Amino acid sequence: MRTTYRTTALALTLLLPAAGWRAHNERLTLQPAQSRIWIEGTSTIRAFTCTAGVINALVDTKTANAIPLLLIGDKAVVAVDVKVPVEKLDCGNGTMNEHMLRSLKSNENPTILFRLTSYEIAKTSGAATGTLRGTLSLGGAQKPVSITALGKPEGDMLRVSGSTEILMTQYDLTPPTLMFGRIKVNEKVIVNFDLLLKN
Repeated sequence: MRTTYRTTALALTLLLPAAGWRAHNERLTLQPAQSRIWIEGTSTIRAFTCTAGVINALVDTKTANAIPLLLIGDKAVVAVDVKVPVEKLDCGNGTMNEHMLRSLKSNENPTILFRLTSYEIAKTSGAATGTLRGTLSLGGAQKPVSITALGKPEGDMLRVSGSTEILMTQYDLTPPTLMFGRIKVNEKVIVNFDLLLKN
């Protein structure tokens, strides 16, 4: 009986700090109607844009007052996951959509995921700039990425924007081709984001 009591007490002692951390952890909420992620690229005949129709973002912070702290350069964010369903990408053309989904291996890998691993942040005039480091999972491959981002206040919310350049071939992806190979998409694309977050 005494051994059982000691084991239970030890387990509670170990779990309480973790439970307390979770209880105090807060989350910024994405405002989907005012947020956007899009991919810009070029082909042998024209430029194109593919826009994410759905964005899922989890932004965990250490305090309920994270946005003002971020704007003065405080590292108030503790975790970020941004997910985009590949099938919800819209390139403005049904044929292009089909080819892009095939190139991104959407059947086997239906989600594009960015996960933050570390970041730097500094206050600038009325805003904050930073470098986000993380992993980008795309088409079944996972690669490290580094993104320069800007955070600006928008009322009581925070708008975060930035972009990063990637090569599709680095993720073992074959750029789309159309019209029996007469139209070829260049392997270099730019991923842009403009996200509005609320405490």
